[in-house]
Amino acid sequence: MRILVTGGAGYIGSHTAVALLQAGHEVVIVDNLSNSRKTVIPRIAELAGATPHFYRADIRQASELREVFTAHDIDAVIHFAGLKSVTESTADPARYYDNNVCGTLSLLSVMREHQVPTLVFSSSATVYGASPTSPIDEGASTSPTNPYGHSKLFIEQILRDCSSADPSMSVSLLRYFNPVGAHPSGRIGEDPLGVPNNLVPFISRVAIGRLPVLRIFGDDYDTPDGTGVRDYIHVMDLAQGHLAALDTHSTTPGVHLYNLGRGEGISVREMHQAFESVVGRPIPFEIAPRRAGDVGTCYANAERAERVLAWRASRGIDEMARDTWRWQSENPNGYPED
Repeated sequence: MRILVTGGAGYIGSHTAVALLQAGHEVVIVDNLSNSRKTVIPRIAELAGATPHFYRADIRQASELREVFTAHDIDAVIHFAGLKSVTESTADPARYYDNNVCGTLSLLSVMREHQVPTLVFSSSATVYGASPTSPIDEGASTSPTNPYGHSKLFIEQILRDCSSADPSMSVSLLRYFNPVGAHPSGRIGEDPLGVPNNLVPFISRVAIGRLPVLRIFGDDYDTPDGTGVRDYIHVMDLAQGHLAALDTHSTTPGVHLYNLGRGEGISVREMHQAFESVVGRPIPFEIAPRRAGDVGTCYANAERAERVLAWRASRGIDEMARDTWRWQSENPNGYPED
């Protein structure tokens, strides 16, 4: 198949592009490089043994998308492109709604013009909000607590409505939890701009010396070691989940909803200790007050994905820490400038 990957130069998009190319698909990447580097493209080609087509374009600009769809006979779209910081979304919600929601509407318009019926959407477990119980299954109530989560849930509803209006559409909504890790080669990985908002890239930057100390927000939760417990999933497992959804539902109309996670929790201290083991030295940390809205435990029930997609996350905490550290230590400053 010829797959358009929006946001394909980003963290999850680049790893999924490698997996798609290795599976024999043709890949067309569209990315505006607002939170990514063009230098990832030759690394994707190096790892996959095939070169993706690349267009620097903003999906909010329908005219730019039309050029891509006209140049390539697209069969399906995997839609990653979007802003993803909870903190930023709270400070500037209009920017998030414009980029994430309006960008998706533009993409859907061009897909309809070119009669492309299949979409795999990168959603998020943030749509569940501060769920009081775990594991969380797909039937849990949705109550996002920030504009980023609201933007994801709005998009899900838009896609449901479009699918209802067009019975030929196949929409896969993939709600994933906490993507971490990197390609085992160390050639591609997570390279957030500025100070990371997520635990694992923060730990790795402290370990490499780019940040002074890891802040652990709260050690008095009702968890085995007092720190928050989350469902971390290796990015290569996540990439394979997108392929499984594409393979299973590319010709199956309707809306298909899945959690993608390991189905078990890992605490902040456990992740910190796994990194110390891999790095071979202590990684400085300090305990900070709890953050507003955080819950003690949050992890997925991913049984539906295993049952229907024949997909299951297989990589554990040791591989998450080892692959992240290989990426960070071999690329201490992240990707080179374009």
